[in-house]
Amino acid sequence: MPANRISLTSQNNTIAMDTTEQKPPFPPFTRETALQKVQMAEDAWNTKDPEKVSKAYTVDTEWRNRSEFLHGRQQVVEFLTRKWKKELEYRLKKELWAFTDNRIAVRFEYEYHDADGQWYRAYGNENWEFDPNGLMKKRFASINDLPIKESERRL
Repeated sequence: MPANRISLTSQNNTIAMDTTEQKPPFPPFTRETALQKVQMAEDAWNTKDPEKVSKAYTVDTEWRNRSEFLHGRQQVVEFLTRKWKKELEYRLKKELWAFTDNRIAVRFEYEYHDADGQWYRAYGNENWEFDPNGLMKKRFASINDLPIKESERRL
């Protein structure tokens, strides 16, 4: 195996990981670098490109999104593909709430409509934990949806 690759083995599963994969800025975060990470996440999610978004996470990332638990990039891609097929005209805004060392907390809101044309605004909080290479290892999201009229949109 090349020097920049490691192999992780757990209960009959082996994951090859590229240790040179990085996503600056890196922890420990300052206010400036935490704000940068939040803006980068907002920009990536607003592309609605599951593959692009997934590259910000470790290959073994752990997520809780509402009541769904995801493990690994492939599940992230599958989840985001499903999400953006039903959340139409999705638009997201994130705001830094707090940070320390390798963790960032954000509040966010996003708007979308369903296939029937009903608009929603979703509010939530996320807690993020990063590895030393700046990739998000853990993402825990709590989200609530509020039906709105199209005239009430803000984003």
